[in-house]
Amino acid sequence: MFKDVYKNKRVLVTGHTGFKGTWLTTWLLNLGAEVAGYSISVPTEPAHFDELKLEDKIQHNFGDIRDYEHFMKVCQDFKPEFIFHLAAQPLVRESYENPRETFDVNMIGTLNVLEVIRQLKDTVKVGVIITSDKCYDNVEWVYGYREDDRLGGEDPYSGSKGAAEIITKSYMHSFFKQGFPNVCTTRAGNVIGGGDWAKDRIVPDIVRSWSKNDPVEIRSPYSTRPWQHVLEPLSGYLSLGAQLYNENSEQRNQAFNFGPDSKVNKNVGELIDEMKQLWENSPGWINKYVDDGKKEANLLKLSCDKANINLEWYPVMGFEETIDFTMSWYTNFYFHKNSVFDFTNNQINLYTSKAKERGIKWALK
Repeated sequence: MFKDVYKNKRVLVTGHTGFKGTWLTTWLLNLGAEVAGYSISVPTEPAHFDELKLEDKIQHNFGDIRDYEHFMKVCQDFKPEFIFHLAAQPLVRESYENPRETFDVNMIGTLNVLEVIRQLKDTVKVGVIITSDKCYDNVEWVYGYREDDRLGGEDPYSGSKGAAEIITKSYMHSFFKQGFPNVCTTRAGNVIGGGDWAKDRIVPDIVRSWSKNDPVEIRSPYSTRPWQHVLEPLSGYLSLGAQLYNENSEQRNQAFNFGPDSKVNKNVGELIDEMKQLWENSPGWINKYVDDGKKEANLLKLSCDKANINLEWYPVMGFEETIDFTMSWYTNFYFHKNSVFDFTNNQINLYTSKAKERGIKWALK
């Protein structure tokens, strides 16, 4: 479906040095797009961005998404047809330490992107604003949240993402009612996959410890998450962007959830047990559950019926395949040392092949 849409198109990705951003940038290059990136820094050491050597493959820009004038200048020069906005302060626990910065980046950054899209409406055709499943007012229902459920969030990160959704909705209905640009928001759950080394995230914590032959200490082993490989929501973002590249798209001015099948809702302990099987001589894990008052919801599921029906989008991989993809990337990085760019691209191609075999619409055309 989107194989030919992005070829030779100018696509700008904010947050392109982050975990999702590097995978999205690599996929867009795989599709033949001309890509520019805008990020404040390379966020980790090591970093997927550096290992992929993306700085040499795209038009790379360092900049703060809160700096409206600089971001506008980058966009005026590059003239993107698509903007995927991923730049954010992405960590719940960090939001407790720096709440003002979290709201500033996630709200004002989103506002700046929307205003650039509004001002450059003759150039920008599509804006996909990536927020988070944590934008919902989570009361830990056993059923999945739908796109029209109440927004909220008890922690600063979740509140900032709910606010970003509200800002975007205001712009969509005030300025993007008809004709280009077409804008939507997307909400996805916990993503895992190779190349993530962010702090206070479960998979990076595990591989960092295991690579040193240390057991990993786990603070929330009973929390349930809708684990999905990073390529799953990215296929949704790309599918949505492709459909929005139609001036009269019926999908405009909406929000979409992209999450896994409910069968992959597993707790953290189950995740680690599956990972152990794919890491030779794994040192295992230690239960360090502590209630420190910095609450992360224990249960959060998404309903993806809207994406299933409107976009004909579905997740491709089950839980075991997701863990296999993730661990094969890290074991290659730590032990086999094959080219990170080639290995990442091969995983994108393998994922696409799996989608095609399973009849997923975006992979068939």
